[in-house]
Order: sequence, then C-alpha cells, then structure tokens
Amino acid sequence: MNRATDLLLTGLAPAIWGSTYVVTTSLLPQGYPLTVAMLRALPAGLLLLLWVRQLPQRGWWLRVFVLGALNFSVFQAMLFVAAYRLPGGVAATLGAVQPLIVILFSRLLLGNAIRPVAVIAAIGGMAGVALLVLTPKAALDATGVAAGLLGAASMALGTVLTRRWQPPVSALTFTAWQLVAGGILLLPVALWHEPPLGPLTQANVLGFLYLGWIGAALTYVLWFRGIARLDPPVVASLGFLSPLSAVLLGWGLLDQWLSAPQLAGMVLVLASMWLSQRAAAVRTATPPPRRSPSAASAASTPESPRV
Repeated sequence: MNRATDLLLTGLAPAIWGSTYVVTTSLLPQGYPLTVAMLRALPAGLLLLLWVRQLPQRGWWLRVFVLGALNFSVFQAMLFVAAYRLPGGVAATLGAVQPLIVILFSRLLLGNAIRPVAVIAAIGGMAGVALLVLTPKAALDATGVAAGLLGAASMALGTVLTRRWQPPVSALTFTAWQLVAGGILLLPVALWHEPPLGPLTQANVLGFLYLGWIGAALTYVLWFRGIARLDPPVVASLGFLSPLSAVLLGWGLLDQWLSAPQLAGMVLVLASMWLSQRAAAVRTATPPPRRSPSAASAASTPESPRV
C-alpha cells in the first residue's frame, strides 16, 4: 500500500477515538475510570488472542507488558480520570501535547533529528485543538490536569517504543498482546481502588462493547500498523483528528453550533497535520550522508538486537 493509504487507515483510529468522551459520559456508569479502562482492554484482547492463537516468544514478554502499560494501562486509566474530572475541552487540549512529547522521545530513543517545522506543526495543532474545544468557562481540576498530562506522556512513549520494538508478527497479534497485558495490569488496581460495578443497563453494555471492539481492538490494530510504517511524529500528529472528530460529531449528531473560533481551529488543525506530513516527506527525501569505507564496513557487522 502507498503512503496515502497508510495515512488514511492510521487516521481512522483517532477519528474513532473522538467518540470516546461522548460514549463515556452518556453510556457508561460514572465513577469507575479504572474499571472502564480495564474492561475496554482485557475482554477484547483475550478474544483477539483466541483468534490469533499466538503468544509472545521468550524475550518479548517484558517488552509486551511495558508497551501494554504505556499504551493501555496508564494511558487509558489517565484518560478516563481526566474525562470524569475535566470538561471535554480541557482534557482534549492536554492530550494534544502528545505530538511534542513524541518528537522529544523520537530524538532520545530513535535518534531522529528534531525538525523546527515538526515542532511548529505540533504547537499549531495544540493551538487549533484549544480553539476547537476550550471555552471561557472551562474549569481546571489539579488531579484531572495531572492525569491528562501523564496520559499524553505515557501514550507518546508507548508510540515511540512500539516503533522501536517491532516483533515479527501481524499488527493484529501485536495488538492482542498489548491489550491483554494492559488489561491484566489494570485488573488488580481496579479491583483494589474501585467498588464492584452494579447491574449494567443496556446502554452500559452497548458502551462497553463499542469501546472494546471499535474503540480499542479495531483502532489499535490500525494505530500499531501505522506506527510500523510511518514515523512516530507523523502518527502522533494524526491524533489531532480525535478532538476534530469529537466536535464534528457534536455538530452532526447533537445539533451543536460551530463558532468562528472552532472553524478557525479546524483549519489550524488540518494545516498542522499537513505541515507535519511535509516535514516527514522532506526528511525521507533527504539522502543519507556518505560514509567512509571503514564506517560502511563497521555498519555491515551484525549487532545484537536492541532492547
């Protein structure tokens, strides 16, 4: 598949994630952020694992649990804590810092150069998200703000390490491993810190099914597939589609009006994503520096796998 197809399929994931806030606040029982995060990951992961029938090989278990913790356990828990304690606009704006953190981690862990254009694109995307979702009456909660920032940092590190650690399996199998690992890590924490769920309504069941199968299993297969094919900063910039999708869903389904600042925010978000793709295209098109024969010989010597 070509790059445009990879971008389109990867962008579907955050576009679908834009519905998470609406589903969480309207269909799920309130006051169970850890339990909701666990039930979003573990059941879907177990069913996917039964489908692929493949476990990690020796040497991959620790990596899978680290990735499961970063991409699901910590991120999902913090996501729902922020969703319950902050207005949706504040939570989305805090999450929009993720592309900047991905740029930093890509430099530290992958050796990617920090390009000013990519930084400008990330900052522009954050500003666009703020215009999209923030309101003058948005209230701040210290715990919610901390949760939003920690969740963004966790997902950013998980995105970069997912690119660095690529097992020789399909994206579906890799997703199943991480969903199960993340759910397992969340299970004892949820049982310890939160009371048992009461009887579930039909709306609750529908919400859990949607978040598990559409909002987790399907979207993370697309997300991890994109990370394997595209640069992490490019993938992270597509995350701006999540608040954009949330606003458009509110306009299309909830009959909400779009203000002039929101329309400006949409333009700024789309422009920042385009700029991020352009920065990545320029980096890809730049030929690597010529190396001396001795350096080339050293580079051809087999190395042990990096952890």
